[in-house]
Amino acid sequence: MSLKDWAMASRNNGVSLNVSLAVTVQLLVVFGGLPAIAIAIVLLWRSGWSPVASGTCALMIIGIWVGCVMAAREQILFPLRTLSNLLAALREGDYSLRAASARRADALGEVMRELNGLSQALQTDRQEATETNALLLAVISNIDLAVFTFDEEDRLRLVNDAGIRLLNRRSKEILGSTASDLGLSECLQGNRSGVLQRSFPGSFGTRWEIRRSAFRQQGRPHQLLVLSDLSQTLREEERRAWQRLIRVLGHELNNSLGPIQSISDSLSMVARRNPPERTKEWESDLIAGLDVIRDRTSALGRFMEAYSQLARLPAPRRQACEIGELVRRAAKLEYRMT
Repeated sequence: MSLKDWAMASRNNGVSLNVSLAVTVQLLVVFGGLPAIAIAIVLLWRSGWSPVASGTCALMIIGIWVGCVMAAREQILFPLRTLSNLLAALREGDYSLRAASARRADALGEVMRELNGLSQALQTDRQEATETNALLLAVISNIDLAVFTFDEEDRLRLVNDAGIRLLNRRSKEILGSTASDLGLSECLQGNRSGVLQRSFPGSFGTRWEIRRSAFRQQGRPHQLLVLSDLSQTLREEERRAWQRLIRVLGHELNNSLGPIQSISDSLSMVARRNPPERTKEWESDLIAGLDVIRDRTSALGRFMEAYSQLARLPAPRRQACEIGELVRRAAKLEYRMT
């Protein structure tokens, strides 16, 4: 009966064997070479050599046999230890280890080559995931939209800088808080998109666009909430609309005021050609009326020019200034209180 049959019979008889692979390999090699060693020793004793020569040859044969047993054990166990170390490194998340004895002509070498390829693929995927995650965090941190992430218990798990400024609180204070504690419970209810009318501590806007979507992280449901300030957008659109309107009105009024002023000046010059003693009363009234038309058209032209300059004002530039002088200059604008 072979060693494998003996082990199977012992297991079936209720005998629990806890034999390691190293012991199993050694026993297989020992029992495989034992008949040949026994026959060789018997032949040596019957060869007619002296006991010293026969004993020396027998010791040499036994030594070579033991060395082959140990070499066979190492040839089997070393690749398996290498595979065990590589798998342990993969389990710990270390994808930098590689098997050096990955040969194509060997079965274990092919396994090691495939394991090296798996480690390389996992390392590449981790690097790409890390770079993508870093890029995503940088984009979320630098956009003006307030981004919030809530778990299935409506607790805040992620917030960007715009969301922190919107709530006017530190990130350590709001992370882990519920949506009701943050005043965002109504944003997680109803439609996934819409317009909300309310104010927040860290913003002057009162109209907000809500966008909400669901996703899963580690198998658990989460909600992504994005708030964008519509008030600022509407103010910018209104400002641009007024600028366009002022430019159009200024252009049209200037086209009309120019001829009116020119004609009134010409008529006034014609009316003044007569000497003062010959000027009739209605001619004096005509000259006075033309002067009024000229003055009012000039004033209206200056008014529209001022508004046109207001519409073409450049973007403000922030710089340090003396606040006291600024307040005094602003106070002088209200001359009725002086």
